Amino acid sequence: MRAARLATPLPPDIRLMNALSAVLVSALLLLVLAVLLGWVARLPVFAFRAIQIEGDVTRNSAASLRANALPSLSGTFLSMSLFAGQKAFEAVPWVRNATVQRVWPNRLRVKLEEHRPAAYWETKVEGADEQSDASSDRALVNSFGEVFQANLGDVEDEDLPELAGPAGSSAAMLHMWQRLQAASTGLGDRIERLDLSGRGSWRLTFEKGAVLELGRGSEDELLARFGQFVGSITQITSRYKTALLSADLRHADGYAVRLRGITTTPNPVKPGLNGASKRN
Repeated sequence: MRAARLATPLPPDIRLMNALSAVLVSALLLLVLAVLLGWVARLPVFAFRAIQIEGDVTRNSAASLRANALPSLSGTFLSMSLFAGQKAFEAVPWVRNATVQRVWPNRLRVKLEEHRPAAYWETKVEGADEQSDASSDRALVNSFGEVFQANLGDVEDEDLPELAGPAGSSAAMLHMWQRLQAASTGLGDRIERLDLSGRGSWRLTFEKGAVLELGRGSEDELLARFGQFVGSITQITSRYKTALLSADLRHADGYAVRLRGITTTPNPVKPGLNGASKRN
C-alpha cells in the first residue's frame, strides 16, 4: 500500500502575507460598501416629503418653525442625523425640548415641548453692591426654573413677577417666590419682584410699591419671618389708616416699618408707633 504524502506547511512569511491580503480585501470591500450605501442614502427618492409637528405649538406657527429650523436640517430619510435635527428644532425660540423620529418611508415626526413662562429674569452683576439693582439683560424663567431667551413682547400681556439674582439661582428663586406669594394672600397685594443678593440676602417688592427686607436664612426661616409680618401688618395699617412703605424683617424679635404720612420727628407725632419715619 502506498503511503500518503504529507502536506508541506507554508512558511510563516507566506501565511502572514495571506492573512494581510485577506484583511486588506475585507477592508476594501467594506469601504466600497460604505461608499455605495452613502450614495444610496443621498438619492432623491429618500428625501423627506413631509414633517409632522406634534405637541406644544402655542408660541410657534408653522411658518416660524420653517423659517428657524428647516435651514439647519440636512440629509435624507437615511442620512440625516436625528441629533442634529433635534438641536435644530430646540434652537427655535420658545422650544424647550424636541423629539425627532423617522417615519417610513419619507416623513419626519417632531414632538415639541415649549417653555411655559413663569417670571422675568435678571442676572445680578457679579461684584455689584448688595442693594444694587445692577443686572444683565432681561430674560425669562420657565415653570421648571430654567432661564431662557425669547421675545419679551410675547408675554407683555401676562402678569409675570420679576426675579433678580446670581446666575444659577433661578430655580430656587422661583420656588421661593411661589411660597412667599402663597403666604401673602391675606394682604391683598401681589409680590411683583424678588431680589437675591450675591451674599444671600432676600428682598421683595409688592405690586403697590412696599419693599420688604427679608435678610438671610433658610427658606423656612424666611417664611417664618414673613408669616409673622403677614399676620400683624394689616392691624398696623388699619390702625393708622395709611399704606405701608417698607419693612425690615431682619430683627430677631419683630420688624420695623415705615408708613406713609407717619413720622417720628417732633412735628407732628402720632404716639404709639416706634421706628417709623416719613418718606419725603
